[in-house]
Amino acid sequence: MTRVALVHERFTEFGGSEAVVGEFVETWPDAQVFAPIVAPGGVRAPVGAVHDSWLSRAHSLTGGRHAPLLPLVPRVLRRLPLRDHDVVVISHHAFATQAALATAAPVVAYVHSPARWAWDREFRAQEAGGRAGQLALAALGTLARRGELRAAPRLTHVVANSHAVAQRVTDWWGLPASVVNPPVQVARFTPDPAVAREDFYLCAGRLVPYKRADLAIRAAQRAGVRLVVLGDGRFRAQLEAIAGPETTFLGATSAEQLQDMYRRCRALLMPGIEDFGIVPVEAMACGAPVLAVGSGGALDTVRPGVSGEYVPAGADDEVVAALAELMGEFDSAAYDPAKIRDHALTFAPEVFRARMRGVVDDVLAGR
Repeated sequence: MTRVALVHERFTEFGGSEAVVGEFVETWPDAQVFAPIVAPGGVRAPVGAVHDSWLSRAHSLTGGRHAPLLPLVPRVLRRLPLRDHDVVVISHHAFATQAALATAAPVVAYVHSPARWAWDREFRAQEAGGRAGQLALAALGTLARRGELRAAPRLTHVVANSHAVAQRVTDWWGLPASVVNPPVQVARFTPDPAVAREDFYLCAGRLVPYKRADLAIRAAQRAGVRLVVLGDGRFRAQLEAIAGPETTFLGATSAEQLQDMYRRCRALLMPGIEDFGIVPVEAMACGAPVLAVGSGGALDTVRPGVSGEYVPAGADDEVVAALAELMGEFDSAAYDPAKIRDHALTFAPEVFRARMRGVVDDVLAGR
């Protein structure tokens, strides 16, 4: 039996990367899972026992904040007990590839993205929140860049979650990368033929700067169309300050209400540049078309004329103008909900598992 080790950076909250690790466990049920930081309640089925480190105890002393511990994570990863495994599969955000230095076994790195805040100064400025935050993130970014470059020669195969991320791997690490899009729980989101589409656009997700909900709000104002914003986050107050009466904020919501909005919206908006983007695929699973900026992960998920449309990437004012023009004239009835859903099904978990199993099998076979 092949001895597989799975490495993740931290289990402190549940998101898309933790869902990926869950699918890894489904693919290799006997694998051992390692992560330097595990918070109470941070692990969900099917992930079971996780081999953590003393950083989990330190995490509890920081009041549940992982950021102060990040400079210590690379050292812990380099000392993981991975020598007895036949292959190591890594889930990487910023530091996890350091685990490649703890083993002589083949290493497959599934890259959600190289540390974008470490390599992209403009992105870092959006996320840092003030001069002190920028300085702290810049210092951490230097550590992340050095670590990623140090580990890169030890990676047997790199898998990126989108073509945009694969290009970053090439640009920043100097390595080729294949692409396996992440799993989306499309079976949980379904169309309802009895529910009619209504005259509003939807913007859903965490309200953080890089998601660029501000562009959707400005475009709705310019086009004079209704917009519903679902989600919460630190950027909400700023967004509410620029919104007009055509925009409604509903805050955090249940999966049931989210599905209902996917089913009823005229279209979902994707105004930010995502590494991949789970929300658009969920919306498409409900038969909703997606209007997206034509860059980043949207290029993997949105098929023009079938599941939605692009507006060109560009300066903020250009994106707002193009999105407003498209919103003003968009006809959701021109898109077949069944074809949209069929496209969404290509991102199902079973597709992801089969493709990742094939990658690892090829690596072990020396192909």
